[in-house]
Amino acid sequence: MKKLFSLTLFLLFLNFNINAQVDEDQTGGWYMYFWDTSFGESKFGLQGDIQYRNWDLIGDLEQLLLRAGATYSPSENIKFTVGYAHITSGVFGDSDATSSESRVYQEALLPHKITSRIFLKHRFRYEQRWVEDQDFRTRYRYNLFLNIPLNQTNLNKNAIYLAFYNEIFINGQKDIGDGRRVEIFDRNRLYGALGYAIKDNLKVQLGFMEQTSNNLSKGQLQLSLHHSF
Repeated sequence: MKKLFSLTLFLLFLNFNINAQVDEDQTGGWYMYFWDTSFGESKFGLQGDIQYRNWDLIGDLEQLLLRAGATYSPSENIKFTVGYAHITSGVFGDSDATSSESRVYQEALLPHKITSRIFLKHRFRYEQRWVEDQDFRTRYRYNLFLNIPLNQTNLNKNAIYLAFYNEIFINGQKDIGDGRRVEIFDRNRLYGALGYAIKDNLKVQLGFMEQTSNNLSKGQLQLSLHHSF
C-alpha cells in the first residue's frame, strides 16, 4: 500500500508539472528580424524572418522560428510567396524540453494606400504543418497591417510612424491525432507599435502584442527590425 500511495503521489506531481499553467500576467519578449530582397529589376525575390520568442522578457524559450520563401510580384500591388519554416517550441517554466515543427506556406500580400498618410496591407496565408507527435495539420491566416507616418507623408528615412496589425488564425481540422482535438479558432494577435525609419530600407519597431487563444491571453513586448535590400 505504501508503494502504491507513493507511486500515486509521484504521478500526480509529474502530471502537475507537465500541465503547469502559463502565467498570463508575465509579459513575454519577442525579438525579430524581417528581410526581403529582389533579383535586380526582375519580379522575383526572396524574403524571410528570424524570431526569438520568450515566455518572459528573455531566457525562457517559447519559440525559435526560422522562415524563408521565394517571392513573385506581378505588380507593386501584389506579392506572392511560397516558403518553408522550421519552429522549435519550448515549455513554459524551468523545463528545457522542446518540440519541433516543419511548415510549408503560401501567401499573398496586397499593399495599398487609403490616403497620403495611411498605408494598408492585407496578407492571406495558408500553411501545411508537420508538428512533432501530431497528425498533419493545416491553418489559414489573415493579417491586416496599418502604418501611419507622423512627421512626413511617407515611410522613408527619418519617418516616425505608428504600426498596427490584427491577425486571425483558423485551423483546417480539429483532429490532430491520438484522440486529441483542437478548436477551429486557433488564435488572434492584436499589435500596436512606434516605428522609426533608420534608412529608406531599414526600419525598427517597438510595440506590444496581445495573443489570445481559447485557453490563453498573454501580452508580448516586441522589438523588430525590417530590412529590404
